[in-house]
Amino acid sequence: MMQKTLPETIAEKLILKGLSLAVYREVAAHLRQIVGLEVELEPQRSPAFDYHQSQIGAMIIRYPETFTAEKLQIITDILTFYGDRHGQQWSREKLS
Repeated sequence: MMQKTLPETIAEKLILKGLSLAVYREVAAHLRQIVGLEVELEPQRSPAFDYHQSQIGAMIIRYPETFTAEKLQIITDILTFYGDRHGQQWSREKLS
């Protein structure tokens, strides 16, 4: 019997400084509409409370490395829209 190989998963950590919890949730909701994409909101881990700091430390997205160019472009379009709307670019870091 031949064993099925699962596609490798790519994980990225996304941060937009100062973005509110509500907006992070909105971005996550839009991204979750892309079939095969998983989104996780990571809580803020700063030991010092700062009212102006987001409650979210980062957003983690995971998707198969076989994702189509079209799906990857939709991810980029969504992130660009929110980055432009909030006057900054997302910090994107590949995770292992």
